[in-house]
Amino acid sequence: MSELDIQISVEEGAWPSEDRLHEMSGRVLGAAAAFLQRHEKQPFPETGAPEVSLVFTNDAEIRGINAEWRNQDKPTNVLSFPAFPLAPGKMPGPMLGDIIFAEETLTREAGELGKSFDDHLTHLMVHGFLHLFGYDHMEEDEAEKMEGLETRILAELGLSDPYGDSPEE
Repeated sequence: MSELDIQISVEEGAWPSEDRLHEMSGRVLGAAAAFLQRHEKQPFPETGAPEVSLVFTNDAEIRGINAEWRNQDKPTNVLSFPAFPLAPGKMPGPMLGDIIFAEETLTREAGELGKSFDDHLTHLMVHGFLHLFGYDHMEEDEAEKMEGLETRILAELGLSDPYGDSPEE
């Protein structure tokens, strides 16, 4: 398997250290990439490590990005921007794209879900990474496929199904 070239930028928010984010993203995205290659027969470039950029910011910044690119004037937990349009199962280019995370939303959601910050960030890393490979959740059949992949990748990382064990309301 090709290794990933993970570029990290911590812009705003109370994030763990860059070293911790590098360690975590390498483990999580490496597992996700290996899973896609094994189970989805996802092709990777023959040479060179595909690059992914991770941006760690706050709600104010992600709100502006969300408003500009998705016409949704509100913060969100994660946004993914594939470098190139890609259908699931197709060959990615040398640059996979960008994944942007919002610290306040992620922290709040982790508390609401009764999950640790690291476990929720792990889930959102996998979720955002799958978007870079053309997976989506806008239609029910797409959501079923993507959530199934997330659940299986997270299980390999020792985490429970994020869609099947939500606390009672």
